[in-house]
Amino acid sequence: MKTYIWAARGVAAVSGVVLAGALLAPSAVAHSGPDPKGPGKHTSGKKTPAKKAPVKKKPVKQAPAKPVVEDAQQGQVAGRKCVTGRDVASAVVDYSGSGLFETVFRSATDEQGHAFLNDSRNPGVWINLALVPGAPKCVYDTALSVTEENPGHLFITLLAGNGTLHHATCTTSDSSPFSPANLATACAPGFTELPDTPV
Repeated sequence: MKTYIWAARGVAAVSGVVLAGALLAPSAVAHSGPDPKGPGKHTSGKKTPAKKAPVKKKPVKQAPAKPVVEDAQQGQVAGRKCVTGRDVASAVVDYSGSGLFETVFRSATDEQGHAFLNDSRNPGVWINLALVPGAPKCVYDTALSVTEENPGHLFITLLAGNGTLHHATCTTSDSSPFSPANLATACAPGFTELPDTPV
């Protein structure tokens, strides 16, 4: 009888060990289907790293650098053209007793360093300031001011690419707006460089 008791105890102990092993086994080992996070086929439970497709690098496009302009009088450096930003300025006669009342003078530059003047009495006409003697060929900025008299004065200041300022005084009159034909005469003797410009 003792033999049967020991046999029953042995079977119970073995069953307990198997049951405990099944309960303590990792879920990946116990899982019989495909692991959605792991490799396609169940192996020993180890995950193999997924192979990544090579990443193709796109070439980086860079904007061409703008040339540095040092000699504004010539407007070119080593054969390259003057390159600037655009600028606008304006001045208006606001004295109601003047025959020039509400006349607006405008100046503008383009990206090639050319400067232009417009008289509101001559709409749509932009006069190249290069027509005035002494005008720099590479202009970065413009400024205007005007007096109230008739005849009066229009003061034009141009900032050249090398940092120097050039100034012209033009005679204004209510009888004739500025045009390409009369601007050089009205602004005689032309542009002069202001001394000791802090560049």
